[in-house]
Amino acid sequence: MKKTIITVVGQDTVGIIARVCAYLAENNINILDISQTIVSGYFNMMMITDASAAVKTAGEIAEEMEALGKSMNLSIRCMHEDIFNTMHRI
Repeated sequence: MKKTIITVVGQDTVGIIARVCAYLAENNINILDISQTIVSGYFNMMMITDASAAVKTAGEIAEEMEALGKSMNLSIRCMHEDIFNTMHRI
């Protein structure tokens, strides 16, 4: 399994989850776990996904997710689970 961590942060607007999930579905990326919250009008979501069935490379997915975020005035970060864990190790 090729787990990927996706984070989405920005001002809350209608359709954030729908557009992110539509991109994932179109690219055969399965959502394994999801957590989202809104604090004082700011949207924050973290997803753990399985990109094993995706045809695109991890780099292509990350670039496209970042571009999607920019088009929605959000920050969307996408990284392999191993990189995420290494970055957050104490």
